[in-house]
Amino acid sequence: MQDWKQTRKDVSARLVQLNGLSPETMKGMASLGSAGERTNHLDAKTRELISLAVAVTTRCDGCIAFHAAEAKKLGVTTEEVSEALGVAINMNAGAALVYSTHVLDAFDKS
Repeated sequence: MQDWKQTRKDVSARLVQLNGLSPETMKGMASLGSAGERTNHLDAKTRELISLAVAVTTRCDGCIAFHAAEAKKLGVTTEEVSEALGVAINMNAGAALVYSTHVLDAFDKS
């Protein structure tokens, strides 16, 4: 398995570099990241659980590293994480099922 603390450290170092190269991009990302905090329709734990589920579906190790650490700080339990991961697994399988109909359609029309 991966060293998630090292992943966070490595990604953070590169993000500092990217910030120097493209500060407006990083500013925009920071604004997106804090948008939910400003509306506050969902609590922070829920936002982190969603982030972890999306990180799985997008296969983003950096996202997993950062959001797992933040979720832990917020008191998210292993059981809550596992339920969010169950949703991510279902969505991936569901998306494959739906996109299978696209393949059948493309095959029929080829």
